[in-house]
Amino acid sequence: MQDNLYNLAFERSVLSSIVFEPQQFDELSTALNKEDFYLPAHQDIFIAMTLLMGQDQPIDEEFIKKELIKIKKFDEQVMLEILSANPISNTTAYVKEIKDKSLKRHLLALTTEIKRVTIEEELPSEEVIDLVEKKLYDITQDSQTSDFKDSPQMTSDTMDYINEMKARGNSVLVGVDTGFHELNKMTTGFGRGDLIIIAARPAMGKTSFVLNTVNSLINQNKGVAFFSLEMPAEQLMLRLLSIQTSIPLQQLRLGDMNENQWTSLYSAIDRMNGAKLFVDDQGSININQLRSKLRKLKTQHPEIEIAVIDYLQIMQGVGKADRHQQVSEISRGLKMLARELEMPIVALSQLNRALEARNDKRPMLSDIRESGSIEQDADIILFVYRDDVYLFKEEKEREKAAKSEGKDFVSEYIEKEEEDAEIIIGKQRNGPTGHVKLVFQKKLTRFVDAPKFSAGVETVYENVDTSSANIDVSNASFSMPPI
Repeated sequence: MQDNLYNLAFERSVLSSIVFEPQQFDELSTALNKEDFYLPAHQDIFIAMTLLMGQDQPIDEEFIKKELIKIKKFDEQVMLEILSANPISNTTAYVKEIKDKSLKRHLLALTTEIKRVTIEEELPSEEVIDLVEKKLYDITQDSQTSDFKDSPQMTSDTMDYINEMKARGNSVLVGVDTGFHELNKMTTGFGRGDLIIIAARPAMGKTSFVLNTVNSLINQNKGVAFFSLEMPAEQLMLRLLSIQTSIPLQQLRLGDMNENQWTSLYSAIDRMNGAKLFVDDQGSININQLRSKLRKLKTQHPEIEIAVIDYLQIMQGVGKADRHQQVSEISRGLKMLARELEMPIVALSQLNRALEARNDKRPMLSDIRESGSIEQDADIILFVYRDDVYLFKEEKEREKAAKSEGKDFVSEYIEKEEEDAEIIIGKQRNGPTGHVKLVFQKKLTRFVDAPKFSAGVETVYENVDTSSANIDVSNASFSMPPI
């Protein structure tokens, strides 16, 4: 069994190679760390080599010996064994073997840790699972090594990408379909490995907006994972059915439908039975649990193309007491998970209440709660904004004030079944920022593309030179964005 956990001959050969060819250490120091060596004396020598490199000192027998004597860790017998070992010119296979055995030792140590916290400390099973998930993730992260990509590799990969895009017939849609034509033109879709933040104040419709994207994808037979931390899965399904059938949500909730609507509902149910939609509505989840669940689901269902989290601020932190640090860990974890699984992850986010004190209540990046880390990690940040929400609220406040003064009040506000809506692209790492006009159908909680040639309907592009950008703007008009 011990032979499976370490190979001292390999460790000696790698260290010997460094002593005789110190220039190798630059590369090996990025692939190995001291814990990868089984023998403590080998770990000490690797540490001494690292210190010497940091001090710009020669990495040779005499300087290594001097450094080890300084920290009282010099073992002459071990040093002689290393110097007598055969140095190797190609260390890749040896490093791989050392890393493999190091990983096995870490996994063995984890099994011991599981036994200790389960039996001796009698931790609740939920805490044990959290600990195991975190430790296992740390182990796998430590075991991964990667090198720089050189120019020939990058140009080859880039040409493959360009040829793939050409084969698509110059389609504006490169990533995952957002479900909205104008938004697809602005973003070219949600890219693989992207973290997309959709933010809004309460009642603006951010969940409704993302469900329109979900509905569009499942109608294309695409797989979707949805983590609903705020709403039960059944309520999400009601909203999706309302979107699909055009039956008002309130009628669906009450079962108050005519014969044609019931027929339409049964047809939609049949379609949804074949949908590749997976919802986790546990309501309480941390980044480690989400990471584990999504990895497992993606392995079982490779057809999943996007994951949605509703919403980010409800997610629990792990370990850290400060909420800003927790949110930072969550947003960074989501970004790294998106890259690992090569799929977009969409996270909904709340906005600070302070924006409502402004005359123009259109959101800005600084309005996102705990915005620093979220703004940094996100590839795309979209804001959902409907001016009618504030107009209605202001009308209610005027009515309340009038009644408190004993005055008659005649409302001038006309509630509309369809309201203008804006999707504000506050950040886009690889594209323009700007505004896209949509229409919100209130009874159906459904967003749709605005009529293309209606008066006042426009797509506004910012920070982009349209003369060279690969964006179809033939049907877009241009104006200054709202201030």
